[in-house]
Amino acid sequence: MMAQRSAIEWTESTWNPVTGCTKVSSGCKHCYAERMAERLQAMGQANYVNGFELTLQPQMLELPLGWKKPQTVFVNSMSDLFHKDVPLEYTKRVFDVMRRAHWHRFQVLTKRAERLAELSPSLEWAPNIWMGVSVETDTYRGRIDELRSTDAQTKFLSIEPLLGPLPDIDLRGIDWVIVGGESGPRSRPMDPEWVTDLRDQCSRAKVPFFFKQWGGTNKKKAGRLLEGQTWDQMPPEPGQAQKPRRPRPSSADGQPTGDFQEVA
Repeated sequence: MMAQRSAIEWTESTWNPVTGCTKVSSGCKHCYAERMAERLQAMGQANYVNGFELTLQPQMLELPLGWKKPQTVFVNSMSDLFHKDVPLEYTKRVFDVMRRAHWHRFQVLTKRAERLAELSPSLEWAPNIWMGVSVETDTYRGRIDELRSTDAQTKFLSIEPLLGPLPDIDLRGIDWVIVGGESGPRSRPMDPEWVTDLRDQCSRAKVPFFFKQWGGTNKKKAGRLLEGQTWDQMPPEPGQAQKPRRPRPSSADGQPTGDFQEVA
């Protein structure tokens, strides 16, 4: 079976050994995965017979081992691997597959940072496993400390949907920051000043910054240019130093001319 190609700007493919979830914080209010799961259930997709109810999908576990082309894989785009109803032994099986499929980069993202920190010592953190937490408002900045306590070699923040200002966040030990606005018919607004402040914080801390989208009811029209530029910075491979980089300016028609260029 081929990898499921993704339209998410910061990844290439998705892999869902678990589906379904429950809401835990404000960023979950308009969950895209819940809407998609209900659609797939209505279409009769076998993995979504339970809709958005949390469901283990053991038949999906070894899929990445059959994908020969190296790629960046978002793990559980339709769930949360650190949900309380996912047994530790099953999470270990997911980690074992990621370790064995060492030619891929796996991006794991959770809002359940406390459970992540609790289980971290029991997990085998291979260099190709990137671990991230969602931080949508100042209320949840404690998740960053929980992430920092883990043995993941590449740690990232998904500040999406950004629902409020996040001044003076502690970026020690953080390798990458993604920022984006909420999209969809009921999307909540994002102040551009919140975005530029986070970009500037990353710049000062020399942390790669990725701006995904402005969002809104028409995210394609709103685009993803920030002050006329795209910001597609990515973390370095483990063991490699991050070179300072700046985004390339956009062309006259508003399209970016590239992702970023190294600063001499």
